[in-house]
Amino acid sequence: MRIVTLLPSATEIVYALGLEPVGTSHECDYPPDAATKPAVNRSRVDAEASSAEIDSQVLEAEDGDGVYDIDLDTLDRLDPDLVISQGICDVCAVDSVLVREAVEKLALDCEVLTTDPHSLGDVFADIRRIGDATGTRERADELVADLEARVDTVAATVEKADERPRVAVLDWTDPVMTAGHWVPEMVELAGGSYGLAEPGDASRPREWDAIREYDPEVLVVAPCGFDLDQTAENLADLTDREGWDDLTAVLEGRAYALDGHQFMNRPGPRLVDSLEHLAGLVHPDLFDSPPAEAARPLRTLRGEPTVEL
Repeated sequence: MRIVTLLPSATEIVYALGLEPVGTSHECDYPPDAATKPAVNRSRVDAEASSAEIDSQVLEAEDGDGVYDIDLDTLDRLDPDLVISQGICDVCAVDSVLVREAVEKLALDCEVLTTDPHSLGDVFADIRRIGDATGTRERADELVADLEARVDTVAATVEKADERPRVAVLDWTDPVMTAGHWVPEMVELAGGSYGLAEPGDASRPREWDAIREYDPEVLVVAPCGFDLDQTAENLADLTDREGWDDLTAVLEGRAYALDGHQFMNRPGPRLVDSLEHLAGLVHPDLFDSPPAEAARPLRTLRGEPTVEL
């Protein structure tokens, strides 16, 4: 089967099912082999710009031709049997409407499968749907069973916790945005309390005063699409704000950066890795610390002395 995946999470699912796409999106880089595939879409936004500049470019693109453009020649040449797209966010990846228009324009004989997850359960259901569409349902069931068992292990370990600290997860820094969708559920599973959104709520901008009032005891900065280096380049978006140094998480050295490009924001199999990393930040007494390439204390990114995770 010739499969084109137009978002990183779908690419990871397809590989996890033992398959190999013939084309991917420009952002697909895991597993490493995915980056060698022809890119079927392009972004009109400079991903290396600052968080504020990216936000401005996104708004401008949304008022114009959209954030993404599909390479029709490449899509036509790949002649897929299945194209996997998404409906959750037209900023994160090319959306299904644009994909269906391209497929119709090219008169391709293929199925378009749209993912729209807002919870871990939705992600697991998407894995099974992709398994059904690709004839790998047995492997999909095995994969989901393994992922669910890991989630259950985290939840069982959390039962030993004496407290549930207030947790904030930010998936953008300028403007400040609090993470929604599957993140509130994951924070609860990891043994924290998340008073910033209900499970399934969309991520949304928040006034900085609301973050200060909430006063997180654990703060996780995981901008969508940013690795740790790019997060470090944009930390002043937060650290220059009034009251930053007075946040409990900052005072107690429990403010962290987590790679939002590889984790937290990709609703695929590694979302369970993200849960385990998050649990290590919320309850370091109960869980292993996440590896340094996944998460680091913000003080280390700012060049301040601190104890490594």
